[in-house]
Amino acid sequence: MSVPFSVLDLAPVVSGSTSGQALRNTLDLARHAQRLGFHRYWLAEHHAMPGIASSATAVLIGQVAAATSALRVGSGGIMLPNHAPMVVAEQFGTLEALFPGRIDLGLGRAPGTDQATARALRRSPDALSVDDFPEQVVELRAYFDAASKVTPAAGNEPPVWLLGSSGYSARLAGLLGLPFAFAHHFSAENTVPALALYRESFRPGALEEPYSMIGVSVTAAETDEAAREMAAPQALAFLRLRQGNPGLMPTPEETAAHPYTPLERQMIDARLADQVIGGPETVRRQMDALIERTAVDEVMVTTMVYDHADRLRSYDILAELYQDALAPSPA
Repeated sequence: MSVPFSVLDLAPVVSGSTSGQALRNTLDLARHAQRLGFHRYWLAEHHAMPGIASSATAVLIGQVAAATSALRVGSGGIMLPNHAPMVVAEQFGTLEALFPGRIDLGLGRAPGTDQATARALRRSPDALSVDDFPEQVVELRAYFDAASKVTPAAGNEPPVWLLGSSGYSARLAGLLGLPFAFAHHFSAENTVPALALYRESFRPGALEEPYSMIGVSVTAAETDEAAREMAAPQALAFLRLRQGNPGLMPTPEETAAHPYTPLERQMIDARLADQVIGGPETVRRQMDALIERTAVDEVMVTTMVYDHADRLRSYDILAELYQDALAPSPA
């Protein structure tokens, strides 16, 4: 089980803290991940969500890349329907020119927010549909061509990934010969079918062979009980998001005091069942089984817990379990 491990960060904003602190925590975690030997560090684009501070994704990628020296840094992902492809090309061409060979451009086809916010981002009701995503991807990549007049995109194309939680992007990634990342952390039931579709659809393009990665929610602690307690606040935050009431990640005390209804408890249990949560032995067993079942080439871990020190420790434990898969850096 020696596949590379990477990090997905949403810059979580927790109750009693600020967006500024969340962003400083992101830089701290990125440096920590580099020391531990993680391969990539991706930031996720979400908008109008008080508990997520990574909305200006390209800006934050530049800050993380500048604060590190060995990590590949990228987007997991840029939600292309929110943006003019040329603007994305300019942003990521700039990043690739500044940090050559270290930038990844992961693209998603969902807005990642509500329609009103998506309209505000685009300043127009046009081009908000996900139906033209393939054309947007082709247009975006054309701006990176060396003959393009779009500076500094021309000649500075970072590796382009397609991200998805269903079969649509899996098939498109295969047909375009691009690497594919699947969001197992919130669509676990579709993981194996989507990966199979990607591999079946694959035609040589940017890659000669398919390359797949899955995003996995992991909470590792010294014991199973401690890990379950650490994972509870993010589950409550997700529940509130699903109920149309997004907010900051609640404290452990607020989480324990929440008056869960039977339906809410059922939703929480279902959410946690698809995550890797536990002490070292449990995490190793669950992760090994997931890697074997999916046959992925890489795993990207997201850890959303209330205390930043607990988040660092969770990645420590994972690194200790998979020392053979990581390449620690002194930088």
